[in-house]
Amino acid sequence: MTLIPFDDRDGFIWMDGKIIPWRDAKIHVLTHGLHYGSCVFEGVRAYGGKIFKLREHSERLIKSGELLGFTIPYSLEQLEQAQRDILAKQNIQNGYLRPVAWRGSEMMAISAQKTKIHVAIASWEWPSYFSKDAKERGLKLQLSKWARPAPNMAPTASKAAGLYMICTLSKHTAEAAGFDDALMLDYRGLIAEATGANMFFVMNGELHTPTPDCFLDGITRRTVMELAKKRGIKVIERHIKLEELAQATEVFLVGTAAEVTPIGLIGEQAFTVGEITKQLMDDYSKLVLS
Repeated sequence: MTLIPFDDRDGFIWMDGKIIPWRDAKIHVLTHGLHYGSCVFEGVRAYGGKIFKLREHSERLIKSGELLGFTIPYSLEQLEQAQRDILAKQNIQNGYLRPVAWRGSEMMAISAQKTKIHVAIASWEWPSYFSKDAKERGLKLQLSKWARPAPNMAPTASKAAGLYMICTLSKHTAEAAGFDDALMLDYRGLIAEATGANMFFVMNGELHTPTPDCFLDGITRRTVMELAKKRGIKVIERHIKLEELAQATEVFLVGTAAEVTPIGLIGEQAFTVGEITKQLMDDYSKLVLS
């Protein structure tokens, strides 16, 4: 498979209010967002030319910027229209959108009060995040040595770029060991999430999910909770200990990229791709295509 670099592609990107050629969407090497992590982003999917949960993602982008101390210089409606515009310009039916906002290069120090806030939105065709084979057998997860930080240690309610470095480290280590992804605990040693998706556990016919008090309360997570409740499945948000994995019969990930993906193995503990997981996979697929 030939790797196509993301900086050398045909097409267009929306950047600072204009649609420009893809290769012209550049920033300076001394950009504050690169050096200090003052950057927030969203991951958004489109199905059949329609952007799924556009309002929720756009609202969260604005909120993430606020949590990092800056104001995105576009209204909610402008951000939504920009995403529709670039999706149409790219002529994408089923794909991914990446809105991103960052502090510019006017100041190069910890203090960055006078930096300009930039915004860009790219879109491209993107199939399933995990392979069909992996989704059918269930993913294999390794336990990460990295923990999600406490909310007084980082802006954990934001989708901030810097928070994902430990996710990259965790996923790289897991893949090198033959796993698909990694299970991350939080600062207390409780189950948190995978590297880029929230988690659900089927226990005694009920759906249990960790309380998102130090990691992102995902948009897909909330969507799946609603789907489960419509099916009459009891949903319980709570702190979940690692040793409680032994009580789970099914486990699955949810996220904009992951959609609903079953887990077959965590460490050495196996799980079935059961009926509740299959039902919610089907319900989610129907919802995004409706």
